[in-house]
Amino acid sequence: MTLQQVLYALTIEEMGSMNKAAEKLYIVQPTLTSAIQELENEVGLTIFMRTNKGVIVTPEGQEFLDDIRGFYRQYDIVMQKYKDEGTYKRKFGVSTQHYTFAVRAFIDMAKEYDMNQFDFALRETTTHNIIRDVSTLKSEIGILYISEHNRKALNKLFNEHSVEFHPLIKCRAFVYLWGENPLAQKEYITFDDLKDYPCLSFEQGENSEFLAEEILSENIYPQTVRVTDRSTMLNLVRAMNGYTLCSGIVWGDLNSDGYVVVPFKGDEENPNSVMEIGYITKKNSVMSKIGEQYLEEIDIALSQIDKSVIYEE
Repeated sequence: MTLQQVLYALTIEEMGSMNKAAEKLYIVQPTLTSAIQELENEVGLTIFMRTNKGVIVTPEGQEFLDDIRGFYRQYDIVMQKYKDEGTYKRKFGVSTQHYTFAVRAFIDMAKEYDMNQFDFALRETTTHNIIRDVSTLKSEIGILYISEHNRKALNKLFNEHSVEFHPLIKCRAFVYLWGENPLAQKEYITFDDLKDYPCLSFEQGENSEFLAEEILSENIYPQTVRVTDRSTMLNLVRAMNGYTLCSGIVWGDLNSDGYVVVPFKGDEENPNSVMEIGYITKKNSVMSKIGEQYLEEIDIALSQIDKSVIYEE
C-alpha cells in the first residue's frame, strides 16, 4: 500500500465519485480505478461499491478509511513542516460543540493564512461526531465539555477512540434566553422558574444520555424541543420563549442581539454543576503549527469573556 493509493482512496470518499476524484487529483479515471483495484486486492476487502450515481463506501471499507486517514494526516503534518512548495492544499479542521468563542478563534486564525493554499473546516456537530472526527484525524482538534455527570462515560469513549482531553476553562450553568422572556430580568433562575417554558437542546442521536451538549441534561424537563443547528435554536428561544442551559460564554459580535444569560440557581433535587470545557486531540499525534495557533486564539478569546461566568474553586 502506497501513500498515493491512500490519497486516492480518501479523495474518492470525499468526492463520492470516481470522476470527480480523478478531476481533483488531476489524473484520468482508468488510472484511479486501477490504483483502487490494486489497493483492494492487497488489503483483501472491497472498499467502494460502484453505482450509477457514484460510489458507496462499504462498512468494512469505512473502517479501513478511518484507519488510513489517521496516518495520512500525520504524514501530511510532517510534510507541511518540511516542505514549503506544492500544489496540494493543506488541511486543518476543528469539530466543536456550539461555542461562539471556538468560532471567534477559528476566524482570527484563518485570517492569518492564504485561503488559496489551505482547506479549512469548522464543524459544529454532535459530541460523538467530535470524538470520531478527532480519532480519525478528520479534525485535528475537538471542543467539548465534561462534567461529573458525563465524565465516566466520556473518558471511556476517549480511551476507546484514542483521544485525550485538555482542560481550558470551568463554568457553572447559565440559562440562555430571549431578552423579552419574563425570566430575563431575574437575578437568577431556579428549576421551578423554568417549568412553564420549553427547554431546547441540540440533538445527539441514539444512545446519547451522556453526550448532551447542554449542562444539567440529566434533569427531567416538562417541555423539551431538540434542534440540530444554532440558527434554529436562536429562532425557537425567541419565538417560543424557550431557553437552553449553557456555560454563559457568549461572544457579542457572533451572538445575535437581544439574547441574555442569567445564572442558574440549583436546589437539592436539581443542583448546579460545573462544566469543564476543553479540547481533545488524537493520542500521540503531532500538533500542526495551525493547530497551535488556533489554541493560542482560543486562549485570547477566553481571556476576553465576562469573568463572572468562570467557576473559581
